[in-house]
Amino acid sequence: MSQDMLLQAQDIGVHAGAQTLLRELSFSLRAGEVLTILGESGAGKSLLADALMGNLAPGLTATGEVSVRGTRSAASDTRARRALWGHQIGLLPQEPTLALNAVRRVGPQLEEVLRLVRKLPPGEAAGQCATRLSEAGLDAAAAQYPWQLSGGMAQRVVATMALAGGASLLIADEPTKGLDTHWRDHVTDMLRRVAAAGGAVLLITHDLRVAGALGGRMMVLRGGELIESGTTADVLAAPREAYTRELIAADPAHWPVRAAPVTGMPVLRARGLAKRFGERRLFAGLNLDLHAGERLVVQGPSGTGKSTLGNVLLGLLKADAGEVIRAPGLAATALQKLYQDPVASFAPSRSLLGSLQDAARLHGEAWSAVEARLAGLKLDACLLARRPHQVSGGELQRIALARVLCARPALLFADEPTSRLDPISQRQALQLLGDAMDETGAALLLVTHDEDIARVFGQRLQRFTGEGITT
Repeated sequence: MSQDMLLQAQDIGVHAGAQTLLRELSFSLRAGEVLTILGESGAGKSLLADALMGNLAPGLTATGEVSVRGTRSAASDTRARRALWGHQIGLLPQEPTLALNAVRRVGPQLEEVLRLVRKLPPGEAAGQCATRLSEAGLDAAAAQYPWQLSGGMAQRVVATMALAGGASLLIADEPTKGLDTHWRDHVTDMLRRVAAAGGAVLLITHDLRVAGALGGRMMVLRGGELIESGTTADVLAAPREAYTRELIAADPAHWPVRAAPVTGMPVLRARGLAKRFGERRLFAGLNLDLHAGERLVVQGPSGTGKSTLGNVLLGLLKADAGEVIRAPGLAATALQKLYQDPVASFAPSRSLLGSLQDAARLHGEAWSAVEARLAGLKLDACLLARRPHQVSGGELQRIALARVLCARPALLFADEPTSRLDPISQRQALQLLGDAMDETGAALLLVTHDEDIARVFGQRLQRFTGEGITT
């Protein structure tokens, strides 16, 4: 075997009993190469990553053979590949909150990687920890717990940890979701440096800008099968398959601008709101009105208080000053949130069907209406028998959208609701969300880093900066 061959995957398949979820895939990665896996949510991209890592969920089995730097093992031999974690093969997982220990501060977790995987002495590990977090714009994060971080900050913490072990083969599963343009480009450059230093990157992404920037080769999956492959430049410029053309054409940059809604009376008023975290002021003296039917988009860098504002408006966090005034007569459940990390909003041991049925029963929603919503989101009913961790992040986010609409909210706070979705699913989900808001006259507070989504979907824009907010 060539010295520069870092990964060989031979006939990799994933099965749930008699059902095949991922059909046999074969490919290789040499030093300096980037291979991008593209496809809509549920296509099998994350299943492939988990099979290569030896980290499939219970009930799933892998077939085929994996070779990492010449160390061969059956795809089903999870123990053999787990011995390579960190120092030979690294994973930047799709759900950063699940990769971090919620009861330990960020700094000690990164130091542990540097001590146990890189074998650095404690003093050097502490110094490198500070340096790496600073490079990622996370100087204050060392003393924080994961639950104190924004979604984008958590994503950058996990990216820093994944690279800290020094693995030459890195699997990056949606590494830039939920990041603003600056930090998306920062992570893209981190991945580029891995390949330039003689490593290899297997990239799973919905972001065509990241795929194009990294170049290399591309494989397009649909329904667990390979439908097209080639150089990234060729596939993006001249896709052969109709599905690939549809996927590329569905990028938000190509969407038509959604018509402005008819707005009504105020649903919520905020007066003089202020909030700090430690010594940092997120906002102060904030006045805001949200009217029925209105679509307000909030944008700004990660960690500047966008999610915090939404949580204060919903009553999930208490403001340091000011007040939030709801319209009279609103039900206690009239203000709802669609979470950025959907897995944290579902009961882990309950089936998705059970969670949806609970929501429908609680809010008096006909089950036929829920089924119609799921069909509109192109979700297979067989997914509902699974638990939250057994479906893709994009599938779970669409199920979360179907569930929250059962409450018929007067105000929906949607926190990066499409960051886990491929362009086709993004378009379907936002179409359903916009139609539901127009039909019910609900107000929408949408947090997104995607400038194109903000442009085509929003009616009013509020920007957060590191120094507060601008309108």
